[in-house]
Amino acid sequence: MECGGCTPRQPWDLSFSAKPAEVAALRRVLRIHLGLWGLAELTETAQLCLSELVSNVITHVGPGTPTTLAVSISGTNLRIEVHDPDTRALPRLTDSTVDAEAGRGMALVAAMSERWGVQLLPDRKITWVELASGLTERNGHSEDVRVSRATSCLHLYNTGLPNHLQGSSRLSAIAAEEVAIDVIADLLHWLRAHGHDADDALDRAQMQFEADTRRLAR
Repeated sequence: MECGGCTPRQPWDLSFSAKPAEVAALRRVLRIHLGLWGLAELTETAQLCLSELVSNVITHVGPGTPTTLAVSISGTNLRIEVHDPDTRALPRLTDSTVDAEAGRGMALVAAMSERWGVQLLPDRKITWVELASGLTERNGHSEDVRVSRATSCLHLYNTGLPNHLQGSSRLSAIAAEEVAIDVIADLLHWLRAHGHDADDALDRAQMQFEADTRRLAR
């Protein structure tokens, strides 16, 4: 089931000079984007993979190398790519000992990711890694029973929308918000009609929502 009210996850890229001082800024940019995409739970792993890929360029291609970070959704995986102009220095896994100082970066990436690889093009190489996101669809939500139930409810309400607000298979973002408000209002009417305190129920729902949000943000 698609979710038209979800944040569109459009691919983006950022050019930078491969220097140790740039890594912290790149990690911050990635964290912000993952938050906007509703994938904050991937931040730590994604940042570690990004740091390793950029460090690999700095170490094996050279400090100051013109490099590009590209981030997208591949299927339902988060895909992180680092592009650099050297097609000879290829990252690879090594059988490093525990005490080895080098060769462990890509092993760490491989252990944390769904898959990784290197693509060679005439003018550059692309080292990429994909992380499982928990998404059920590209622009959907991560699997959450509350969100899934709400999405089903919104689609049921969608049948009563005017034709110009109904999408072929999804709600538009604006229509989804209006329908969600109608659902909440109808539930409050139902509670009052059955002798319950609608205001108290709304306050309790808000408290539960805030508690769940804090828990998920940890």
